[in-house]
Amino acid sequence: MSYDPNNIFAKILRGEAPAVRIYEDADTLAFMDIMPEADGHVLVIPKEPAEDLLALSEAGAQAAIATTRRLTIAVKHAMGASGVRVAQFNGADVGQTVPHCHFHIVPHVPGAPRRNHADAARMADPAALEVIAARIRASLAELAA
Repeated sequence: MSYDPNNIFAKILRGEAPAVRIYEDADTLAFMDIMPEADGHVLVIPKEPAEDLLALSEAGAQAAIATTRRLTIAVKHAMGASGVRVAQFNGADVGQTVPHCHFHIVPHVPGAPRRNHADAARMADPAALEVIAARIRASLAELAA
């Protein structure tokens, strides 16, 4: 499989598609999942064009995991989660739905609703995602201080 420069994450990186952005640096971008499994579900993507982790360079992988770790700590803190699942899929046969390397950060809050991943009929309201994103951004700032 070759990299498709028109996948939705590539479009988000180019500013051609909307996303509720949380964090960005020279190598990575983190934003709210539009079809979240739980409130606070964040995606981290490398800016490097790679369809999966296996195609990502060593430097891209290091940057992506560093950002994923940083955001996982912030999401757990912001959402008051008892735990956080970090997932990464490589190939459609194992559940990868967008052919651009990405990491899912899904907080677990006891008693909070869980939803199916990538249920297009259940896209989240961007305004509601922005409220949660603001909490995560504040947590990032607090943890950096």
